[in-house]
Amino acid sequence: MKRTLKYLAGAAVTAAVAGTATISYAAPANPPHDTTTKAQAAQFQAVTPAGEDRPATAIESTARRNAPTPRIVAPGERVTAAPGFQLWLTAEGKHWTTPSMPGLEQFRSVVDGNIDRGTPGVSVQSEISDDRAYLSGLYYGGRGTASTVEIETASGTVHGKLIELPGKPGWGVWYATTDVEPDGGPLTFVSEVTVHDTKGRIYARLTTRSRRGGGPGAPRPRHPPRTLPAPDPEEPRPCRRTRQPHPSP
Repeated sequence: MKRTLKYLAGAAVTAAVAGTATISYAAPANPPHDTTTKAQAAQFQAVTPAGEDRPATAIESTARRNAPTPRIVAPGERVTAAPGFQLWLTAEGKHWTTPSMPGLEQFRSVVDGNIDRGTPGVSVQSEISDDRAYLSGLYYGGRGTASTVEIETASGTVHGKLIELPGKPGWGVWYATTDVEPDGGPLTFVSEVTVHDTKGRIYARLTTRSRRGGGPGAPRPRHPPRTLPAPDPEEPRPCRRTRQPHPSP
């Protein structure tokens, strides 16, 4: 009987030790960030054999987590995009200066009723000085979190940056600079501005008249204008009847 009790006690101790060992491998309720990352990496390596590509869904999920977000600035904090090109935000809207007029503060309101912050939209303001374009504008009303901005210009595609005020106000400012070709002008230089969210979807887009009307960067028409064939010089032409004058009485 004593031997049986000792055996049972020993089995209980073994089970307790075995249970403790199993629990020690589990992640705590609130694990450190690096511990969770290592555990996830080990699990991913276990299900993905060496030499095989990662699933597309995993790559997309990682890209979304690493997607950039707008820089958060305090009200009145000045951001220098280029010498003389500064931007700052207030609750009323966008403020900026340009190299050609560094002492003149320019302003674009978000509270005067000219824009509907409940509808996705983008605006653009541009200035060209010394063969350099200084581009900026508002974006607002889109779903999700704005992430990137692409500007189609006469010089090519330009990637800009985004800034916002704290607290998710529902609008922000994009800006960029680029070189200008000799034929590029301030009215036709920018043809399209597209803001994407962190999931790669379109947050808001603006297509200017120059792109719709055939300016620089405008898409070519699918069907060329119709032309009539040239007449064959050897083909006889129909005679035109001419009216003979009536003889005078």
